Amino acid sequence: MQNDEIAKVLDAIADMLELSGENFFRVRAYRNAARAIHDQPVAVAELTLEQIDEIPGIGADLAGKIATLTKTGDLPIRRELANKFPRELLELREIPGLGPKRIKLLMDLLHIRGKEDLERYAKSGKLHSIKGFGPKMAEKILEAIARKEPGSGKRILYSEAAIVAAALVEHLRKCRAIEELEVAGSFRRRRETIGDLDVVAAAAHPEPVTKQFLSFPAVARVAGSGETKTTVVLKDGLQVDLRVVPRASFGAALTYFTGSKAHNIHLRRIAQERGLLLNEYGLFRGKSIVAGRTEEQVYRALKLPWIAPEMREDRGEIEAASSGTLPALIDRADLRGDLHTHSTYTDGRSSIEEMARKERESGLKYFAVTDHSRRLAMAHGLDPKRLREQAREIKNLGKQLKGVTILRGIEVDILDDGSLDLPDNALAELDWVVASVHYKLDQNPRDMTRRLIKAIRNRNVDAIGHPTGRLIGHREPSSFDLGEILRVAREEGCAMEIDSQPERLDLTDTMCMAAKRAGVKLVISSDAHSPREIDLLEYGVNQARRGWIEAGDVLNTRPCKSFRQRRALVSV
Repeated sequence: MQNDEIAKVLDAIADMLELSGENFFRVRAYRNAARAIHDQPVAVAELTLEQIDEIPGIGADLAGKIATLTKTGDLPIRRELANKFPRELLELREIPGLGPKRIKLLMDLLHIRGKEDLERYAKSGKLHSIKGFGPKMAEKILEAIARKEPGSGKRILYSEAAIVAAALVEHLRKCRAIEELEVAGSFRRRRETIGDLDVVAAAAHPEPVTKQFLSFPAVARVAGSGETKTTVVLKDGLQVDLRVVPRASFGAALTYFTGSKAHNIHLRRIAQERGLLLNEYGLFRGKSIVAGRTEEQVYRALKLPWIAPEMREDRGEIEAASSGTLPALIDRADLRGDLHTHSTYTDGRSSIEEMARKERESGLKYFAVTDHSRRLAMAHGLDPKRLREQAREIKNLGKQLKGVTILRGIEVDILDDGSLDLPDNALAELDWVVASVHYKLDQNPRDMTRRLIKAIRNRNVDAIGHPTGRLIGHREPSSFDLGEILRVAREEGCAMEIDSQPERLDLTDTMCMAAKRAGVKLVISSDAHSPREIDLLEYGVNQARRGWIEAGDVLNTRPCKSFRQRRALVSV
């Protein structure tokens, strides 16, 4: 089992314990253990019981359970708890805004047992009788239920799909018959959510490839199997399609199955205009194959340079390729700094020193410590006094640690009127200020626009953090006038953040494109709460690439000395 899979089971147990009315400390023990497992840099499944017991936050009892889980794939306590509740009730956890506490309220007060009950009460208005379930909440619940109707298709985060894809590729590569292998589809285009996985393999003989594919341990059932195409459904419900083609067709198949559909249609139209036929087996003139071995060959035969998969959405990339104006997309190696991180001063799970060492190991030259401001009481947010205390620690660490520069920063809350959670004189002392909205994210668009603009116009604000506030699949983005926000940001020299957390990826790809067109600089930040999460920068880079972003569009690709002159750099 992967660490994320173990953490999910522990979190599910914590949810069900909370539904059962178990005491706070037992619930918290499972949640802390899930978080500790998630943050481990090594595969917990490969550790001994004694090594698991040594992980901070995990006691002897939980260490034993985790060891059992990694060996058997399940736990008696999870099965026991799952049998206490209807499956439909547990599925309510997938609805945004419905955590275990709220589901327990619905269960106890309205005897709701599943989605049908919840939908009926939301439509009738009876839900409003419970504190915290007003008309707006009922409307959001109904919208979420509509989105999850049968047939709407299961989608998972790219980061979750990446774990499955890596394990599957490792398994398939053990088959010697495979000459080339690639995961295609929306996964290769780095979409933020993935509906299924498309695997393309080149082999002279498909039988051994198919046999290896079907032996993947996560396969739950075979949905279909033919000579060159096999479809399976994994234990987590994700569908995976395998296509096996001759090596001479691999590039054409990879192009075809990478998509998008709109991009492929555009390519086929170009092929037709040239008297050619393009399909998954190659580019043909009559019965003669013109190209197909590699993607580069296919594009070149169509008089186009190769187009990066992240751009293949038919948003003008083919026209840009034709005119020689394709952007040189940013790479992870271009990043030199990380500008949004948290430590144990607030809700982070590691010390500033631990974060600094990981940033250095990751090849970064500087990073900003941006713990929360005081309004986030649950995160033990910083007031000016504690901010100064943190400054002293950063100064001392700066003298001890070589190879990485620690910048003093803050993630300051934008209050509902657009003012900031800390006074200007406290913010003026800092190297970097990220201003973010953390509450009242459902303000009407006009008020949210005013709120953000007021924050942007504050001379101390360097960037707006996770601008839409969305949580993919759980919280809708805030609505505001993006054009006006970007106009003012350009005017004030304020950057916009691409938050790399997999459930945020905020800004969206299309908003990145809009920011670039508006001349607004971006920053790609990890929003890391532990050293392991610094690696999430890769996902922010993926999002930037989908938005056609180049290294020069991103402030933290610059050396530290140049970055410190950011005000001039943002406005050039």
